[in-house]
Amino acid sequence: MSQTPLKMTVEEYLSYNDGTDKRYELDENGVLVETLPGTGEHEAIITFLVFRFFLEKERLGLTLEPRSNGVEVMTKKQPRRPDVLMITPQQAASIENTSAILKTPPPLIVEVVSPESVDRDYNIKTLEYATFGVDEYWIVDPLEDKVTVCLLIGKVYNQTVFTGNQQIVSLTFPQINATAQKILAPQL
Repeated sequence: MSQTPLKMTVEEYLSYNDGTDKRYELDENGVLVETLPGTGEHEAIITFLVFRFFLEKERLGLTLEPRSNGVEVMTKKQPRRPDVLMITPQQAASIENTSAILKTPPPLIVEVVSPESVDRDYNIKTLEYATFGVDEYWIVDPLEDKVTVCLLIGKVYNQTVFTGNQQIVSLTFPQINATAQKILAPQL
């Protein structure tokens, strides 16, 4: 017996609680979709990036804060829960005592691709994040062994693909010592 998909508005989604610990997102059609836990590889990449971004923030004296997939971003279209993001002190303060939903674009968002998210991460979110004004968007793709760094130029992203031992080029972290290979096969 199949269940009828639960369709809701963004406002309904923001206050939705089914009494479980399950996590959900709204898809492009306003349908509530349970987000399944990532693979061990997926989570290792997220952990590595948060750790690496924290070290870079400390080394460079940046005030940005790395966060993992507990903070949502309210794009102009719908809420998204990025795998990793860097937020400003003002954004951190704005969610300190309330739901962790940003209404302004963070400087950097990272999505780690999984088999069910390929189209969403490369196409739908790329367009949404650019329209929302996210300056830098990384697509970390362990399925294709590449990292795509998207830098916002005007209202569209200029995309650069990094593979193997190619050094990642980032505006947020101009001196980061990270290659696609280090990110895709993290060792903490």
